Amino acid sequence: MADLKLSPLIENRSDMIEALSKGNKPKEKWRIGTEHEKFVFFQADNSQVPYAGENGIKALLEATMEKSGWLPLMDEGNLIGLKDPDGGGAISLEPGGQFELSGAPLETVHQTCSETADHLRLLKEIAAPMGIGFLGLGVTPTWGLDDISAMPKSRYGIMKPYMEKVGTLGTSMMFRSCTVQVNLDFSSEADMVKKLRVSLALQPIATALFANSPFLDGKPNGYLSFRSHIWKNTDNDRAGMLPFAFEDGMSFERYVDYALDVPMYFVMSKGKYVNCAGESFRKFLRGNLPQLPGEKPTIADWEDHISTIFPEVRLKQFLEMRGADCGAWADICALPAYWVGLLYDQGALDAAWDLVKDWSQEERQTLRDEVPKTAIHTDFRGGDVNDIAKQVLKISAAGLAARGRLNWEQFDETQFLGPLNRIVETGKTSAERLLDRYNGEWDGDLNHLYDDPMIT
Repeated sequence: MADLKLSPLIENRSDMIEALSKGNKPKEKWRIGTEHEKFVFFQADNSQVPYAGENGIKALLEATMEKSGWLPLMDEGNLIGLKDPDGGGAISLEPGGQFELSGAPLETVHQTCSETADHLRLLKEIAAPMGIGFLGLGVTPTWGLDDISAMPKSRYGIMKPYMEKVGTLGTSMMFRSCTVQVNLDFSSEADMVKKLRVSLALQPIATALFANSPFLDGKPNGYLSFRSHIWKNTDNDRAGMLPFAFEDGMSFERYVDYALDVPMYFVMSKGKYVNCAGESFRKFLRGNLPQLPGEKPTIADWEDHISTIFPEVRLKQFLEMRGADCGAWADICALPAYWVGLLYDQGALDAAWDLVKDWSQEERQTLRDEVPKTAIHTDFRGGDVNDIAKQVLKISAAGLAARGRLNWEQFDETQFLGPLNRIVETGKTSAERLLDRYNGEWDGDLNHLYDDPMIT
């Protein structure tokens, strides 16, 4: 359990609601927080970089810390991440050594794209002498689970065996998937609800546009976004499309009700993770958690718990868009542009809601189920997802233009939608372009992926 001096005990239901509602902020304080992951490999043989060793992940973190001046994050004596001492971004490790940048809360897509570029530039400068490269795909294309060594993070030792009990692909999610996501603000409960509904409905469209994981175990896997397929087979108690969000009366309190029924993973007590996998937070509230009898949760425990819920859009003190495969730098920049354009201008948000408000729960779920395999070619209402994507991108572009955020060259943020506009114009996703190369110039040899400048 968290230190009571740092986090107060939960006294009543309103405390848990407030932990979400205090994210409300005026529009002038809305920010953009972009996160992305990438695979780390040895250029000599395209194998995963393990944690230990002269040129391992730990050494990469240490070199990054020295170059950047960021501070270490430790877990039982192991270096497992870095944080900006000025309160900006952070670097963390996913279970299979995926390197994640959690970006600072910034005002414009120009800034978040520059942040990503600076991060990648620094990493490549450090990694090159170590013989290390970085791969931007939604799923590792050639490594089997047995080829991937785990990172020494305590929470993953709890999550992995539980994942193996509740889903068929949970360990693939942990060890061989990568995403890009953006975290966005809201002004009020009503604004949160509208943004949550729009982003849930349009999350499959984002999944389709960013589909970039067509390979697994050295060959095509039959999907364009296998990463998205993985999430359908990870843990359905904590993932999915949140159909209750579209019901009358949706509120912060309704999300609290949902989160209370999501099984727990762990509790932090005296600086260590206590395994509570599968237990009920409601029991914890009553002091009946078997692992910590008589103890009750703090606000920090609640915030930890809601961070272990993985729906297509996650509500904390902001909204997290979770539906996209990772890709190259330009694709990483396109993801926040897509969502900022839709959600941060009122006219665009209203237009997006008008587009999706009569979609049924069955239609939304069918989109979620089908886009991992067929992406923009998924059938929908007599047309396909590409038709919807064209409309969505027009709305997003209008929203970005209305924001009027210009860079030093006087370009607005619409420029970052370029990769997505090319997809809808050509009718071909990044995954399909990779499959074309696999079947063509690469002659079935996926080693070419690891030296492709568009991916690495």
